[in-house]
Amino acid sequence: MKGSLSDLDIRLKRAVSHYWKTRKQQAAKQDQYGKKDQGARSAVTGGAQMDGFMTLISELIVDSGIDRRNIFFHTALELPGFFRPTKEWDLLVIKNDQLILALEAKSQVGPSFGNNFNNRTEEAMGSAIDLWTAYREGAFNKTIKPWLGYIFLLEDCKQSQTPVKVKEPHFKVFPEFRNASYAVRYELFCRKLVRERHYNSSAFLLSDREKGLNGYYYEPAEDLAFSLFSKSLIAHVSAFGE
Repeated sequence: MKGSLSDLDIRLKRAVSHYWKTRKQQAAKQDQYGKKDQGARSAVTGGAQMDGFMTLISELIVDSGIDRRNIFFHTALELPGFFRPTKEWDLLVIKNDQLILALEAKSQVGPSFGNNFNNRTEEAMGSAIDLWTAYREGAFNKTIKPWLGYIFLLEDCKQSQTPVKVKEPHFKVFPEFRNASYAVRYELFCRKLVRERHYNSSAFLLSDREKGLNGYYYEPAEDLAFSLFSKSLIAHVSAFGE
């Protein structure tokens, strides 16, 4: 595990920069070939934006003593579910036929934050419930409890930082959601995923699309910092290292 966290900020900036550069390249390529999707979707449908984060996580796992052959991303990412046959995760660690770790890494950029917020939250909650229920039913492990992680990168812009009104035709929403921006909503969501024990740890980052090309990011919540996320991950996988 030597040196795995000593330059974490530099490596995280590299991952953020990769995200924005990949997104920009994908959008330009689709524009060039006349296949521009609606809104900002053109930069999402190409995939690979979060590969920088997956590479960083893989390096942390290897530094913790896990062989690269036990780490999966890009291919062989399906796990059996309880409510559906399979679910494809973003990164897995499987050793000796045991699921050690499953990771979800998602992002959102403007301008359509409203509908996408609901889709992202429902997806993350559903994936966790499906995995833990399948685990309870013995779908993969008999004794080892896997570590489940969630990373979210949100575009820092006017639309994501503007307070949003809620509709309350019958009952009052919880007070923390009243006039909360999408940035605040995502922060609350990531925190509640951990507090309700759906995920072992979560990291929440904000990044501007222009400054992000140079790796700029910031973390609005200390309890959702990438450093804490990394320490939790390392502590778990180190127990299964060589």
